Amino acid sequence: MTGASAAPAGGPEAESATGSSAARAPGPDPQAHAALLCDWCLSVKEREQVLVAMPLLAVPLVRAFHRALLERGAWPLVRLAPSELASDFFRFARDFQLDSFAPLELTEAQSADGFVGIDAPANTRSLSGIDPGLLARATRASLPVREARLQRRWCRTIWPTAALAQQAGMSEEEYATFLAGALLVDRADPVAAWRDLSARQQRLVERLSPAREIRIEAAGTDLRLRVDGRTWINSDGRRNMPSGEVFTGPLEDSANGTIKFDIPSSPRGVDVTDVELTFRDGEVVAASARRGDPYLQQVLRTDARARFVGELGIGTNEGINRATGSILLDEKIAGTVHLALGRSYPETGGRNSSALHWDLICDLREGGRLTADGEPIVDNGRVV
Repeated sequence: MTGASAAPAGGPEAESATGSSAARAPGPDPQAHAALLCDWCLSVKEREQVLVAMPLLAVPLVRAFHRALLERGAWPLVRLAPSELASDFFRFARDFQLDSFAPLELTEAQSADGFVGIDAPANTRSLSGIDPGLLARATRASLPVREARLQRRWCRTIWPTAALAQQAGMSEEEYATFLAGALLVDRADPVAAWRDLSARQQRLVERLSPAREIRIEAAGTDLRLRVDGRTWINSDGRRNMPSGEVFTGPLEDSANGTIKFDIPSSPRGVDVTDVELTFRDGEVVAASARRGDPYLQQVLRTDARARFVGELGIGTNEGINRATGSILLDEKIAGTVHLALGRSYPETGGRNSSALHWDLICDLREGGRLTADGEPIVDNGRVV
């Protein structure tokens, strides 16, 4: 993470974090969003230290979150993290900076009680001209910092920007309203809404837990994976906000067949479309993309385990009904399934270790289906 310390906590600005009388633009209410992060995602407690990575365009949300943390007696540690600086890092960093990390980053990650990252880019394609090899080097080097954060309570969320709206093919107002629905902050009681979604997903987890084999079928897709002995996780917004998925880590050597990911992906601002992967005994043996193929081939060489599946997930969030170009949102679309190449989440029982974790999404809403031991789970995009 690139950034420096922001202004000290507290001060007179905190009293008017989001404004009290001005008319609010359509979209997520910063105060409701901040309360959701504190009370549902992180369960913030008094005297805890919470690191916040702040993009410049997320100031309304960060000010509301800063105030909410103070009101709960926690320490907000705001670090400026503008996406505009990322491309400069790859253009001007020396070799040792690409292949290591600032020691203070690891110290902070190991000491904090919680961490919040916010997607709010000014330009979603700012890294599209960067050599994918440099991206892979920095990803490998920063693995200890990312692993340390994953050992804490963490949450990644999103704030509307003009760039995200343009990427999604929406007006700014339309995108902001869409995002409020995805976050469920348009509900009278957002925490209760997430609690209801959690309960529905838990029933799905209970159905999937005894399964041995998952089969995914769609146009250009017929893939089998084994999941026996692995744990299904109810992702109900406590890590990603918004969320809305159940996921597990398939057996590392079990993927066989071909899958086509028809929902575009934009990792680090690189446009990648129509990815097709063929697996044999868990490993990618053939890979292509209609657009972004050089990036695909490079990330598959990130390390020895980047060619194996680390996650299988099923999207359930009905508030996300269209692709937006943001993986954080699109992998949660109700009626889709996604696989992540690379790192597994240990809580699933997955053992794949890699610096890569890249979610790719397959749409089942037009004739696709997912079965568990032959029993339909998702049929034509609908959870049976």
